[in-house]
Amino acid sequence: MRTHRVLAGAAPLAERNIRCPPHDDLKEGITRMPDASSPLRLQDVPSDWRRPVLVVAFSGWNDAAESATAAARALSRIWSSKPLAVIEPEEFYHFGLTRPEVRFRQDASGIREVHWPTTDFVRSDEPALARDVIVGVGIEPHLKWQTFCGHILDLARRAQVSLVITLGALLADVPHTRPIRISGVASDPELRGRFQTTPTRYEGPTGIIGVLNDACRRVELPAVSLWANVPHYISEVSNPHAVLALVRRVLDFLEWPAELSELTEAAAEFDRQLARILAQKPEVAKYVRELEERQAQADPADEPAADELPSAADLIREVEQFLRRQQGNGGME
Repeated sequence: MRTHRVLAGAAPLAERNIRCPPHDDLKEGITRMPDASSPLRLQDVPSDWRRPVLVVAFSGWNDAAESATAAARALSRIWSSKPLAVIEPEEFYHFGLTRPEVRFRQDASGIREVHWPTTDFVRSDEPALARDVIVGVGIEPHLKWQTFCGHILDLARRAQVSLVITLGALLADVPHTRPIRISGVASDPELRGRFQTTPTRYEGPTGIIGVLNDACRRVELPAVSLWANVPHYISEVSNPHAVLALVRRVLDFLEWPAELSELTEAAAEFDRQLARILAQKPEVAKYVRELEERQAQADPADEPAADELPSAADLIREVEQFLRRQQGNGGME
């Protein structure tokens, strides 16, 4: 079982009036006695930070088609990386809803151990980068969101983070035949311009990403939230176009010309599979054309009546069943 080196430090940011102090999301458990120690475990904190950017994504409500977490993982693989920190799950998850997993150890035949849903942070180890990059991936917690975000801000303070980028993905009435739209919010107009986000006027329920963005605002830590708009009728399969759009937006900001052939090839295969669906399912093709026209007009008054369109639920089932069959026959990964 892996052990994590703990660096003692100040309590989380309660003094700032904050109530705080995938797959790969499930890591080896850390056994510790119940005490008042922080669930934030720092593993390897360098002293020579270079204006780090913290990129964070969570699976669950904020992660349509797993696009945000896939983008964060793709970013963490672009450079060589080192483990930086872990947030232990005991205080933040209902394990009846997000269960730990039992897996066999690779280094000891026949021995199983429990892997817990930790939130894991890695830091880039690339001298050519103009600034350091920290990537955090986890599962949206069930409990104590303000406390959880406080630990992330505590990590940001210790690592001297200069900008937080949160990644999300939402289901939208958009066709898969058009470029993925990135909407979002930023803490100031300059960041909005740098990231070229489409403003959102959304009001309503939020997830851990919204709470973390608000926590950053309260401590005056610059933050931008990038959201990929994913076609709702193919929501149960990974969408490489959405992943690619988020990755490119972050890399453009970092001015890093990464080689993304794996993602572009996956996106091309994704398009080929959907083209086969359109050829075999005229009703799906008709629905996609309707979405294309609605997006081009961008006028709600011109939207077709609901009874003029096939059932969205039926289309979702057909598209997703087709894609799952293709995956089972050696299609896209």
